[in-house]
Amino acid sequence: MSFAPPTIMGGLLFIGGTDRKVHALDARTGCTLWTFAIDAAVRAAITVAPLPGSDQFAIFFGDLRANAYAVNALTGALIWKTKVEEHPAARITGAPVLHSGVLYVPVSSLEEAAGSQASYECCTFRGSVVALDAATGKPVWQAYTIPEVPHPTDKNARGVQLFGPSGAAIWSAPTIDVKRGAIYVATSNSYSNPPSATSDAILAFELATGKLLWSRQATPKDAYVVACYGVDKTNCPEDHGPDHDFGQSPILVTLRDGRRVLAIAQKSGVVHALDPDDGGKILWQTRIGKGGALGGSEWGSAADQDRIYVANSDVRFLGDGTRRLDSTQGGGLFGLDLASGTVVMEVPPVACGDRLQCSPALSAAVSLIPGVVFSGGVSGFLRAYASDSKLLWEFDTAQDYKAVNGVPAHGGAIDGPGPVIAGGMLYTNSGYGQWSGVVGNVLLAFEVGTE
Repeated sequence: MSFAPPTIMGGLLFIGGTDRKVHALDARTGCTLWTFAIDAAVRAAITVAPLPGSDQFAIFFGDLRANAYAVNALTGALIWKTKVEEHPAARITGAPVLHSGVLYVPVSSLEEAAGSQASYECCTFRGSVVALDAATGKPVWQAYTIPEVPHPTDKNARGVQLFGPSGAAIWSAPTIDVKRGAIYVATSNSYSNPPSATSDAILAFELATGKLLWSRQATPKDAYVVACYGVDKTNCPEDHGPDHDFGQSPILVTLRDGRRVLAIAQKSGVVHALDPDDGGKILWQTRIGKGGALGGSEWGSAADQDRIYVANSDVRFLGDGTRRLDSTQGGGLFGLDLASGTVVMEVPPVACGDRLQCSPALSAAVSLIPGVVFSGGVSGFLRAYASDSKLLWEFDTAQDYKAVNGVPAHGGAIDGPGPVIAGGMLYTNSGYGQWSGVVGNVLLAFEVGTE
């Protein structure tokens, strides 16, 4: 399954995936330059930058065992490796961000799934940001999204001890605010009772110390684990929430009149705008979808000085117990005025027809270049729209390909990361089939004027 976006720099393309390797490719030909074996899959973008205090260029990334790495970008040699969180369910699903010699690593977890087992003592994980010295990998500070250490609460129906508060994982890359010396993160739901006041929230930490500056919660009392939708609901919290995580990064924008906005869309189907210069005060909130465990808006939005562009998932399954996708539900692409929250562009859902394992849902992150918005769908189609919602281009990625490395390649559902545009090329993954879409394993490269 293909779920990590590529990073392009100086004619090189860096990408990780489920094969527990990071690959350096020639960005135009796809030829492999080197590979680096790691402990677990990489599902987030790779950060490329000069290694502080050195003449080396390095790539920085995290894996699904909560290891952060720095690797020589030209040779693939390991520079350092640091485990940023000891909790057994911890993982890194957001790209680390480098600023002034410090690498800021977001920490997420899979305890929302593990905690669904009736025999599991749910739950003890807390999301965090870990600041590492980028030259050495040594920790500078760690700031937890839930200040309180989980403590024993009730026992479940089988007599297993439960713990809380827990959760508030950080799925996505942090956002740096140089002006205020702050770092912003968006958190997931709580996993257990008592629900945390910092889950489903935007948090601001001080860059230098990790001190919490302010928090703004969007969905209170959202304690939830996967068991809440399963057959055995033993560990589902009483009065559980709707699972309305933030799955994407906050976007910091300076408007044309000089005002600043921190904008983000949520799985609730609501887009939020906060004031980063007034303690996260809510400026506006606009609903663009129905919301749910798999969207509203899930993986990522895009913005310029005027608008935020938001894709709506609202993926649904048929009610026959088969986990088959409902081909009539979900989708829609929206452009919202950043100053007011007014919807100024709307692309209606595109029907699937008779295509199998298809949904019109737009769960993948949106990408933006001046005048063009790119959005990939669970249907497998990648589409480009003008700012007035006119369709400019589309390509059906759900097909077979002759890959440059000789591996049989198959396209499928597009989910997770959005397309990457650099150097006159567009790159996209195809084949994210985790939620019943068509499974595949291909990274596609397009150039202007070709398909």
